[in-house]
Amino acid sequence: MTIKEKQQEIVEEFEFLDDWEQKYEYIIDLGKELKPLPEDKKTDDNLIKGCQSKVWIDASFRDGKLYFDADSDGILPKGIVSLLVSIYSGHTTDEILASDFGFISEIGLQEFLSPSRANGLMAMTKQIKFYAVAFQLKA
Repeated sequence: MTIKEKQQEIVEEFEFLDDWEQKYEYIIDLGKELKPLPEDKKTDDNLIKGCQSKVWIDASFRDGKLYFDADSDGILPKGIVSLLVSIYSGHTTDEILASDFGFISEIGLQEFLSPSRANGLMAMTKQIKFYAVAFQLKA
């Protein structure tokens, strides 16, 4: 499945949820499904700057594709980072760099978040793009 198809699937899932309470619960459930990041990966290098909670994103490059693992000490940020990992993990650096984050606006996520959480979300998306650039330069 392409990044765009995954994003569209998320948009459609959010359309079925009636209000923000249900959307909030959905995001939290996504976080509960996220495999915990090993403690040795919870480093300052993997820590996302600008997040209200602690959020870590680790990246690895295998077989021409970038894979993300993540975690957070907050339930909502953990769900948000889980959503991003599910979309972008397992794709090439070119696919990630060619993608956009327009689906975030489509599902209304930024309007739902407090300004500090919205800044954290933007920091997470920037980190994913940063990893794609970094691994593209190594390839």
